[in-house]
Amino acid sequence: MVTIEKNILIYGVIISTGYGVVTLEGLLIAFISEVFTTQSFSIGLVVNLYQNDTMNLLIGALLLNPENPLDQGSTVHALSSLATITLGDCAIASILDPVGNVIFNSGRINMQYPWAIESPAPGIIDRQSVSEALQTGLIAIDSSIPIGCGQRELIVGDRQTGKTSISIDSILNQKYSTIFTVYTSLGQSSSSILQVFLSLVQKDAIFYLSMLMATASSSAVHQYLCAYSGAALSEFFVITGELPSLLILDDLSRHACAYREIYLLLRRPAGREAYPGEIFFVHSRLLERSAKLSYNLGGGSLTCFPVIETLAGDVSGYISTNIISITDGQIALSADLFLSGILPAIDVGLSVTRVGSIGQWYGMKYVAGFYKLELAQFVELQSFSQFASDLGQESKNRLTKGLRLVEILKQSSRSPISLTRQVGILSLANQKLLKALAIKDVDLFLNLYLDIPSWTLLLIPPNLVAKSIVCCVFKAN
Repeated sequence: MVTIEKNILIYGVIISTGYGVVTLEGLLIAFISEVFTTQSFSIGLVVNLYQNDTMNLLIGALLLNPENPLDQGSTVHALSSLATITLGDCAIASILDPVGNVIFNSGRINMQYPWAIESPAPGIIDRQSVSEALQTGLIAIDSSIPIGCGQRELIVGDRQTGKTSISIDSILNQKYSTIFTVYTSLGQSSSSILQVFLSLVQKDAIFYLSMLMATASSSAVHQYLCAYSGAALSEFFVITGELPSLLILDDLSRHACAYREIYLLLRRPAGREAYPGEIFFVHSRLLERSAKLSYNLGGGSLTCFPVIETLAGDVSGYISTNIISITDGQIALSADLFLSGILPAIDVGLSVTRVGSIGQWYGMKYVAGFYKLELAQFVELQSFSQFASDLGQESKNRLTKGLRLVEILKQSSRSPISLTRQVGILSLANQKLLKALAIKDVDLFLNLYLDIPSWTLLLIPPNLVAKSIVCCVFKAN
């Protein structure tokens, strides 16, 4: 008799099917994130528990391998376990799918550690304050919008404004550091993902990187799970390897669309802009897993770069405001700056960091403490000068200084700059030496300065090096 009651509790029946989702009846002891199997060897994940009009318990579930056909009336068997992926050193320099299958292998084969896809975020006692800076290699970010290890920094902007380029430059800058990077691609085309991977291969940057991909042709279930699998992979190396980790979620706007599709397929009522009412909780429980762990847990850190795509620069959209309220700051990209040739196209007026400046190196604070304010004043003065017929000499000097500063902060893609070089460039920009250069010659000066070997700057004072470069620029003209 006990066996019969137990079978009733762990078995259920499929009463309706959809694309990647099923509705079950039975499984009376089911819980959220529980895994079950079917007769056709399909694997499912419980995501919703509710009652119908007759007060019967119904279960909404996702199919992790929807390619296997299922019919109404098929039985399912609960496994009384959470959804896990199998991880190991094989994940390094490899491409994985959302359920942990290896798409591209680096040669390692030891995948032996099961890890929960969804886990609770670390508590307050398990965390510590952000105290270490994460260098992105972009002088415009490291000087004005610094990011700390354990921070959540949103990258927001329109389509084709350089959001992925900032992520790739941040990955390339970790080449000689101990930071492990996980790049998660959500809903992008296969060609775009391949282009990103090949650009990292060319720079020898895949040996401290793992990629998880759910392409645009993947099911909504895989696109939804891919973000949580990426967080689980990052946590694996943070906790077991005690390493700082960087998680890039590119992008969460497609993740929200995938969850909205799942929600509608489960026939749940939609909320604002047809998104489910729990979309804030979906993203918050994902991003809250980023933390700087205490030394009792190894002292590792998980830094997260969620990416959001906006429409016509509107950062007040539903998903954008949700993510902004969760994260510790945002890097806003402007389409107008991008089209005018200012790369990276960072809008200093909308960009902010809330904790990164705590871990910023004191030398960078000294040389870059006032640049963000100067840039903001330059933007206001530039917009005002368009309607003024005549400007005073002081205003003209400030405009010229602002234009020269903008030229200094320009940086081409796939070319990160080390921290010492950034401090050297900003210290030279604050001197009278560059005032002798025309604005169009600033880029040539920076290229010549960056081409000088680092050991040269240790033997020769930077001022003498800069003066010799200025003389070379004058001779070239």
